[in-house]
Amino acid sequence: MKIAMLTAAVGLVAAGCGNSNNANAGNANTASTGNAAEAPAEAVTISLGLLPSIDAIPFIIAHEQGFDKQHNVNLDIQTFKSAKDRDVAFQAGKVDGLSADLVAISIYNEAGLDVKITSTTTGEFDLLTGNAEVKEVKDLKGKTVILSKNTSTQYTVAMMLKQAGLTEDDITVTEVPQIPTRLELLKNNKADAAVLPEPFVTMGKTAGLRVLSSTHSAGINPFVLAFPQSAIDAKGQGIRDMYAAYDEAVDYMKTHDQSEYIDLIIKEVGYPDTLKNEIKVPEYLPAYQVDVKEVEAAFAWAREKGLLTKNISAEEVISDVQFKE
Repeated sequence: MKIAMLTAAVGLVAAGCGNSNNANAGNANTASTGNAAEAPAEAVTISLGLLPSIDAIPFIIAHEQGFDKQHNVNLDIQTFKSAKDRDVAFQAGKVDGLSADLVAISIYNEAGLDVKITSTTTGEFDLLTGNAEVKEVKDLKGKTVILSKNTSTQYTVAMMLKQAGLTEDDITVTEVPQIPTRLELLKNNKADAAVLPEPFVTMGKTAGLRVLSSTHSAGINPFVLAFPQSAIDAKGQGIRDMYAAYDEAVDYMKTHDQSEYIDLIIKEVGYPDTLKNEIKVPEYLPAYQVDVKEVEAAFAWAREKGLLTKNISAEEVISDVQFKE
């Protein structure tokens, strides 16, 4: 896997350099020459690779409501059914940035990709079960859990098990990268538990599944937005404009009834229309930077798994393009 990612690194770096699109000129501030002002800078396109989960919602709202255009940036949102599909697109240079996890950040940098965290995002993983014998996380000893290996789903389960006095050796892992497939397998009793994001958590609970734990209740926050340094260098102002649009989308959701945008969420994130009344949109916060301790904890786990061997500190993978110390 590492060899493949090192090979992909060459393509991503080349793509990052090719995406500059005269970015310095495109991001320049409007200036005056003589008695006339120059035309406003051309809007920069920021392409984002997102998963169908709740952390994508503010970006979708920002684009659909035109907040991106108002802040002189064009959000090109591409959604993927699995983290692996997202990573393939990212490594191929098809997206500038992506909603990622802290384990992915360690893997990217291990492979030689200079990928930086530009902010945290509002996400959530829940550990669900349909097995009546499983009442708590500790009851998963000897049971089968569906997740995606070498991602923050596995890291999340490891932390939940640790809090329950168990280790990863106490369970049997079934790897299923595709999120919708995980839910279907769990509903059909093909495993004892599975890690899922929204909207699949709501779909699972409606189908009778129960939540054993979540990243919120376990105090884990592995969700981030990330860009390669080449994209940050080329499109720094565009990224800052993107966050201005994001924050405006957060304000919009606070001041408008959920009914005004729920149909868009159903369409773009993948909730079934039948669950319209069951959907609970989180109370989003304006964008903010990741906690260094969260990065350190995820990197420590990645080192235990052999995913990270380089001496890379948390501070080295955190960008100040938007949030400065």
